[in-house]
Amino acid sequence: MENDNLENSIYQNESGIQGQYKNWFLEYASYVILERAVPAVEDGLKPVQRRILHAMKEMDDGRFNKVANIIGQSMQYHPHGDASIGDALVNMGQKDLLIDTQGNWGDVRTGDAAAAPRYIEARLSKLAQEIAFNPKTTNWQLSYDGRKQEPVTLPMKFPLLLAQGADGIAVGLSTKILPHNFCEICEASIKYLKGKKFELYPDFQTGGMMDVSNYNDGKRGGKIRVRCKIEELDKKSLIIRDVPYGVTVSQLCESITKANDQGKIKIKKLTEFTGKNVEIQVDLAPGISSDITIDALYAFTDCEVSISPNACVIINQKPVFTSVTELLKIAVNNTQNLLQQELQIKLAELNDKWHYTSLEKIFFEQKIYQELEKKYPTWDDVLQAIEAAFKPFLKNLKRGITREDVIKLTEKPVRRIYKLDIDDLIRQIKSIEEEINQVQYDLDHLTEFTIHYFESLLKKYGKGRERKTEIKAFDVIKVQQVAIANTKLYVNRAEGFIGTSLKKDEYLFDCSDLDDIIVFTRRGIMKVIRVGEKSFVGKDIIHAAVFIKNDERTTYNMIYVDGESGISYAKRFNVTGVTRDKEYDLTKGSDKSKVLYFSANANGEAESVKVILSPNCSARNKEFDFFFETIEIKGRASQGNIVTKYPVRTIKFKEAGKSTLEGRKLWYDPQFGRLNTEEKGTYLGSFENENILIVYKDGNYEITTTELNQRFEAEKIILIEKFDPEKIITVVYKDAAKNQFTVKRFKIETSTLQTKFMCIKEGEDNFIEAITTANEPVLVVETGKGAMVRKAKFKISNMVEVTGWKTVGAKLMDYAKAIQMHWETAQSSDQQQPELFNE
Repeated sequence: MENDNLENSIYQNESGIQGQYKNWFLEYASYVILERAVPAVEDGLKPVQRRILHAMKEMDDGRFNKVANIIGQSMQYHPHGDASIGDALVNMGQKDLLIDTQGNWGDVRTGDAAAAPRYIEARLSKLAQEIAFNPKTTNWQLSYDGRKQEPVTLPMKFPLLLAQGADGIAVGLSTKILPHNFCEICEASIKYLKGKKFELYPDFQTGGMMDVSNYNDGKRGGKIRVRCKIEELDKKSLIIRDVPYGVTVSQLCESITKANDQGKIKIKKLTEFTGKNVEIQVDLAPGISSDITIDALYAFTDCEVSISPNACVIINQKPVFTSVTELLKIAVNNTQNLLQQELQIKLAELNDKWHYTSLEKIFFEQKIYQELEKKYPTWDDVLQAIEAAFKPFLKNLKRGITREDVIKLTEKPVRRIYKLDIDDLIRQIKSIEEEINQVQYDLDHLTEFTIHYFESLLKKYGKGRERKTEIKAFDVIKVQQVAIANTKLYVNRAEGFIGTSLKKDEYLFDCSDLDDIIVFTRRGIMKVIRVGEKSFVGKDIIHAAVFIKNDERTTYNMIYVDGESGISYAKRFNVTGVTRDKEYDLTKGSDKSKVLYFSANANGEAESVKVILSPNCSARNKEFDFFFETIEIKGRASQGNIVTKYPVRTIKFKEAGKSTLEGRKLWYDPQFGRLNTEEKGTYLGSFENENILIVYKDGNYEITTTELNQRFEAEKIILIEKFDPEKIITVVYKDAAKNQFTVKRFKIETSTLQTKFMCIKEGEDNFIEAITTANEPVLVVETGKGAMVRKAKFKISNMVEVTGWKTVGAKLMDYAKAIQMHWETAQSSDQQQPELFNE
């Protein structure tokens, strides 16, 4: 009992061991959060960054200083050693915003470290000088040793936190604010001050592409996807010219090599040529598609990474989770308040200057200085006499005269004052009054003044800070479709096992570790399983294949006998979606049911079979043909159509049939540059064995297949449609050498697939302006300027004959004359009726 009381007293007593640990942990956690890891909302800086900038300001003389000296100066304020200061300084220098650098400062793309502090130099940038410092508006506190003053926060007149970003791990929380574009921050600040809506998205020095559809305004729980740009150098190799944010060149190469070793991608060679610019060459393995390899690189390597922002900042000495929009608003409001303080300080200084200059004018103009020549008992009497002499002129002043004002006047040397001196004072007063009026105007129109401030920042420092990361929507890559078949699959049909480790049994096919396998047994059971070493699915396996989800073209033809009634049924069905590892009975459900015939048809083919009945049955015809095309494709759970009520001896394949399905309908989605069957984008038509024609703006065309894994550069395409070799193509293109528009009509005569051919005159800056495959195309052209704008129609078929695809074509008009041109359609209705030209 006594021990319990003692333990309770220790626990309740804050001075006890447990109480001390509780206090120590809270103090430590608070210290890490407030003083180390999380930036303050006022200036967007962590304490070490703020102390470095303050130290650099103290040292600033316009010249570069050795980083070792800057670290030493900063240690007067930051008591955590030179390593943390050096790392923070290099990090800020690499952002190329507040610090001008000289020497080898490393490279965020390659991961190369900066040279030693004694070799590299730095100084404050002009931008930092303008936005970060003003001792008159800075709140000060004692440094850790009490010897010096350091800023509580810097008077930051810019949303620096959004421009630099921040990353830190504290106790129980973390922060990750992504860097944003300088110019876009200024533009968003201006929009906010004008009361307009704005959006801000990250921008990275490493370039690349970024999908911000789930950015969620930078809040906790959001996510962005970042990709490097992968270009097709030729049919045998790819080139990577940047890296995703947070990934170095070596990490990227290592991830590609690892994916290749694991069999997820298949490449021949990886070579890194990175120097001033990132350059990584990927040589493709023989027979491997470049489009599939690009998808696989995004799916299985660091060519694509996901980043989760987590905007956490210190507000009123507390960590707060917020959004990018709120951070910008807080920073802009803070900037406006700081500008207001600066204007108020300037106004007070101007008023003081006006007051003293006016006193000086009266002092000399009214010869009050003569009081100094009179004999007074004491110096205090002299000062009182001067004060009394000013009394008739107090109405001309903005405030009363103080003893300090009089002392300051008497300290001026007594000299003879000419008229010119008085006039100069009058001019000074007038100039000061103009400045006062301007400052007062700016205070009265503070929002407009702040807008002008951000416009000035954008004009002075925006050049060279344009967006580097392209904002682009990414398509969802299905890893099963791009994974390389890196393992062999085997089956033991009799025992019912399937897997990659059954190497003594029957080989089926190569597949990927990520594939699903669909399996059918003689009993009529269907099951979908993952690829594994050894899986039991059911005895007497009759068919196994890689399962493709939502596949509406692969059709299964089956005849089975019902174990209860003995009746044989035929059915045709698709399998578009199932639950993995669940057994599906394709018969009527009897355990004695049995599959008599089964076939899988990739394009809905319907073969014919010969049904041979048991010789002992009472049927008149013991052999007959059955045609699968006579039954419809239904769901897998359907019973099927009766084939025969008599016992079946065997069923034999007789003749292959044609597809009973319509052609595959395809769409082109220009957002992702992809073909699809999900009705996204432009409908291209129904395809059986046809190909696709693509014409690019630069004058090249190519014929390609309907393979869905292909990638197209949507921004370069001017025409994509089903290829018909009989269609006449009409092209209007710019001939830069002759500075004219040229028109030509031709048919595609080449048949080589996935090879580009130039169909316009070759030349720098030549491009296709308009193209159509209409039979009787009519081109509408606007010419002239201002009130003289007129429209003209050209019936191209009456002007130009159909020629070969290599011909140059005929002149249509001078390039400078045309303002705009388009093809007339049945829906077009111009207010001004164009004039029709047939020749």
